[in-house]
Amino acid sequence: MGKIKVATLGGEDEQKMRQERKVKREEKKKRESAGRSDQKVHVSGMKGGQRVKSLGTDEEEINKLARLAQEVEKDQTEGIKTEDTPDGEKKVSKKKKIRVRGKGYQVAVMKVDPKRVYGVSEAVKLLKDINLTKFDPSVEVHINTKEKGLRGAVSLPHGTGRQIRVAIADDKLVEEVTAGKINFDILIAAPFMMPKLAKIARILGPKGLMPNPKNGTISPTPEKVAEKYQKGEIHWKTEAEFPIIHQVIGKLSFKETDLEDNFKTLVKSISDSKINSITLKTTMSPGIKVQL
Repeated sequence: MGKIKVATLGGEDEQKMRQERKVKREEKKKRESAGRSDQKVHVSGMKGGQRVKSLGTDEEEINKLARLAQEVEKDQTEGIKTEDTPDGEKKVSKKKKIRVRGKGYQVAVMKVDPKRVYGVSEAVKLLKDINLTKFDPSVEVHINTKEKGLRGAVSLPHGTGRQIRVAIADDKLVEEVTAGKINFDILIAAPFMMPKLAKIARILGPKGLMPNPKNGTISPTPEKVAEKYQKGEIHWKTEAEFPIIHQVIGKLSFKETDLEDNFKTLVKSISDSKINSITLKTTMSPGIKVQL
């Protein structure tokens, strides 16, 4: 009889043999898999029979399916629905969010006739009646003009109700702005100060605070200009791309006659002949069409 090798249960020799057999089995599976004409790949995000896709060894097709899987997962994350069209292209449709107004706003809308154009006095009274806020909102005028590029200045007889901080440019102010300290809403400058302000233009420019000759904030007499602003002078202009003017003319707490005076003064400075339509509203109320 030949020699019989006995492996102790759980011994090192038996474990080594098992490991070698396991490696051989895995290598055999890989060779068999490589020899097949196709393989199945799961594409995440697909439905039913679309989940398993048969493909050959073409790398371009594999990469295409991988990109498709990424797009589907991205669409699901962003809430976008994709549909297949008859010609094989993907149709993408985004879900639109429906804006639902509060009950107070809906009640206010019911009080305003959208087909009617109100007189100024009636519009101001209605504006007070449909107020939705607990704070004192601003009264806004939105004007559709017949052309773009309109601009001008006017002193409202009763001001806007806003606390406007007006500053005159000097060396101390340049130092404060450089340090990031801005304590003004409007900056007035004499011509000789403009080269010094050029150093802080990158700070003032994006905030709309850089003095400009078009709005009268560059003047040889900056003290007089500052006084006009403090008394309620405003500068109005149309938007850059659209013939629309947005302007605040006061607070809702103003007397009705004061709001009417401010409204008429603004409209007069623009001129009736350049205006198509006017809408009056507060910060959060529906708009009211107003007669010229």
